[in-house]
Amino acid sequence: MITVYSRHGCHLCEDAEAIVARVCDLHGADWTRVDVDADPTLARRYGDHVPVVVVDGRVIAYWTLSPDALDRALRGEQVPALPDL
Repeated sequence: MITVYSRHGCHLCEDAEAIVARVCDLHGADWTRVDVDADPTLARRYGDHVPVVVVDGRVIAYWTLSPDALDRALRGEQVPALPDL
């Protein structure tokens, strides 16, 4: 499961979502976008770290996303996890 925690009007979020859409399309994988500003708890948790990309419960990126890191995660390869925010 791939989740992108983002907010409207965030150019980094738009960039990450475009990467996620492209890489997930290549893998035939689904992803979900969650607006952190729609939930006060998520807004406090992720704050200024958006976008936050989570794959199978592990944070693999925040602020910027490498297409290669997402590709490796979707292939089941080890990707260094970032600290949970």
